[in-house]
Amino acid sequence: MAEEILKTAAAASEAPVAAAEVAVVPEAEKAEATVVYEKDGPPEPEAVVEEPVKVVEEEKEKITESASFKEESNVAGELPDPQKKALDELKQLVQEALNKHEFTAPPAPVKEEKPAEEKAAKAVEEEAKACDETAAKEESTPEPETVVVESKEEKAVPPTAETSEPAAECKEEEKITPAPLAPAAEVPEPVKEVTEVVEKAETCVDEDGAKKIEAIQETIVAVATSSEPPKTEEAEQVAPPETATEETPAAPPPPPEEVSIWGIPLLADERSDVVLLKFLRARDFKVKEAFTMLKNVVAWRKEFGIESLLEEDLGTEQEKVVYMHGVDKEGHPVCYNAYGEYQNKELYNATFSDEEKRTKFLRWRIQFLEKSIRKLDFSPDGICTIVQVNDLKNSPGPFKRELRQATNQALQLLQDNYPEFVARQVFINVPWWYLAFYKMINPFFTQRTKSKFVFAGPSKTAETLFKYIAPELVPVQYGGLSREGEQEFTSSDTVTEEIIKPATKHTIEFPAPETCTFVWEARVVGYEVTYGAEYVPAAEDGYTVIIQKSRKITATADEPVICSSFKCGEPGKVVLTFDNQTSKKKKVLYRSKTKVSSD
Repeated sequence: MAEEILKTAAAASEAPVAAAEVAVVPEAEKAEATVVYEKDGPPEPEAVVEEPVKVVEEEKEKITESASFKEESNVAGELPDPQKKALDELKQLVQEALNKHEFTAPPAPVKEEKPAEEKAAKAVEEEAKACDETAAKEESTPEPETVVVESKEEKAVPPTAETSEPAAECKEEEKITPAPLAPAAEVPEPVKEVTEVVEKAETCVDEDGAKKIEAIQETIVAVATSSEPPKTEEAEQVAPPETATEETPAAPPPPPEEVSIWGIPLLADERSDVVLLKFLRARDFKVKEAFTMLKNVVAWRKEFGIESLLEEDLGTEQEKVVYMHGVDKEGHPVCYNAYGEYQNKELYNATFSDEEKRTKFLRWRIQFLEKSIRKLDFSPDGICTIVQVNDLKNSPGPFKRELRQATNQALQLLQDNYPEFVARQVFINVPWWYLAFYKMINPFFTQRTKSKFVFAGPSKTAETLFKYIAPELVPVQYGGLSREGEQEFTSSDTVTEEIIKPATKHTIEFPAPETCTFVWEARVVGYEVTYGAEYVPAAEDGYTVIIQKSRKITATADEPVICSSFKCGEPGKVVLTFDNQTSKKKKVLYRSKTKVSSD
């Protein structure tokens, strides 16, 4: 049970997984969770309402207190001694496998030799069987015929010493096989020859006994004095391979095979060490288990057709669901997964309504991940992991069977074939029931996995993201200043953050030189403040110019980012005023620039 929960636990929203460490909950576990109170009867109404609120508050507090995951070094020289030893052992196993071509199917000639050996063995068995039948037939030959031969010979020829000796020899040869006269390997063939001679002699008994004896004598002598036994069919079948083996020199061993994974050739350079370390860390540095996992991944990639998958056109329907956007403060690429997009019934049905569509989605998800991995830097001091941001706002929830099937299938493939590619898993807009569920299955995760998880409710989403990602790189829908289209500012223009205390007015001043156009943009995280802007000239007798009358900024505003500009004709300053009348602190993000006027 623990292993099953561990494999399917981290994404109870049943949304398609973003990485190998995100999972969903099986139906059995959901059923257990929903009937937990049924043993003692239904709970009191207060218990049902107060418990989720309590869990949410506890989890909110833990967000700031949880220790964040710190990636280990991939530089071989900086590894602890046990890890160095494990890496060396794994490299040795990989080299041996490459030398023996264990990562690919055995060569064709090896497969063809086995049927030939079986055929030769079968021929030997048939030949031996034929010899046994012949010997049995010889033993069962009736003796009266031989007596008749002797009696006829005695009547036709007087019993002299010269005539009696051949007759005795003939009798003796009929009863004793000439095995001693031939090599041991050729015993069956002479027996066959003698038997044929006897049969021929018996057919001539009725015509002339004397002639029969002479024929037997000549044949026996020929068999006995033959220096080389005739070649058998068995010898013809077995001899050619032996002759070829003796004459043909042993072929040199084939060169080691070349195997690449995620575009990195194994053991070709130091980037291979980074790949091998991923498998070792995924298996707690158990070398044999890591090696087995590596071989399985290589086999799966060949079977799945990863290289050809990269060239397939699988459509653009999912581009708003899963997409890469910017990097975090440590340089990791950030992948956003907006599961709320599946509230669109057309998109949902086009993705999960039948097995064929779910298979296409799975191939698209693997293709997207493969393309993202190919852009990573696998050098020892490079960035080779991804930050996953999972938006659970308006996600379909745990009651979509088709979505659950696709999720579980994708999860299994990612877990088995993409080890240690996630630097951090950030869950945003998390509903209270998800936090309660995570608290239940939390004991089943390893400490390493739990250290990568970060959860944030709707009110803490932007604040949590800013801990790991610069505001100028956070998409505008998640509280940042990054948005599509032509803008005055780019991701290279840094953002300043300031806190607006409760029940206070906060001002921000920008110096404005003479004859220029001053441009700025700002955003308040948490909304519910009043904003105004004005231009104050440096001269004491100058007049203040109101740029923006005071207006309230709310979460429902069409433009969450305040963008404005002012053309200055004389030196002065631009002053932004934020009036926070709430009892909660707010955060304001802003940046500015001056553009020289051409007038």
